[in-house]
Order: sequence, then structure tokens, then C-alpha cells
Amino acid sequence: MLCRPAPRMNAAALLGVALLLAGCGGAIPAGPGALPAPARAARHPALPTARPLSLPGLEGVIGADAPQLVRQFGTPRLDEMEGDSRKLQFAGTPCVLDVYLYPPAAGAAPRATYVEARRATDAREVDRAACVGLLRKEAGK
Repeated sequence: MLCRPAPRMNAAALLGVALLLAGCGGAIPAGPGALPAPARAARHPALPTARPLSLPGLEGVIGADAPQLVRQFGTPRLDEMEGDSRKLQFAGTPCVLDVYLYPPAAGAAPRATYVEARRATDAREVDRAACVGLLRKEAGK
């Protein structure tokens, strides 16, 4: 059996491999068998509380809890929980209103802090306050 010599790498390929390997390294431990010091966990400042949306025409929605929203718009088409937050979706002929509720403090009941509105026919964004007014009318409130 004949052994062939391994093909030689050109200088550019060798340099590329060397640069790749250099990027994989890190601090070399001091002494045989030594391990690098563990990385310190980054301390994150406390997350700010949700700042409620403040727009004219959203009075009675922003700051409301789920039962208050149901009294205004009827039974939600969608009611989703994610952790301690909640999304209620109210739909009518003219529009769809998504209301996002977050607790104002740890352990508190979620309250509406943000809303999005879109047309029911093509999902194009519409004026939030106008949608609120139209859905209230449909619900008879």
C-alpha cells in the first residue's frame, strides 16, 4: 500500500485557520489543572413597572381590571394568560380590540395598561379610542 503525502495548505488558508482558533480561546488557566475563575452574575436593576398608555378616549379602559372590561365590552373572544400578565381580545363588527393587562405591583391583580385596535375585515390599525367607542355601543354600554 502506497502512502501519499498530505496535501499542503497554502499560507492564506493556514492563516485563516490560525485566526479562527485564536478566537476560540480565552484566558489560559494559571498552572496545570487550574480552572478559570467563575464569571460573576450580572446584576440587573429592578425592572420598571409598566407605564399605562395615556390617550384621550381610553378612560375607563386603561387601569381597568378584567371584570370591569367584561362589563364594558362583554365576553372576550380571547383570554390568554402569560405569567402574571393577561391579554383580553374583544371583537365586534367594526374592529378588534386587544387589551393588555399587567399587575401594577408584585402580587396585585393585572390592570389594563395598553390597547391595540384594528379593523375586523383586514386587520389594519385603527384609532383605539374610536374602536373602544364602537365596541361599547355594540355591547349596549
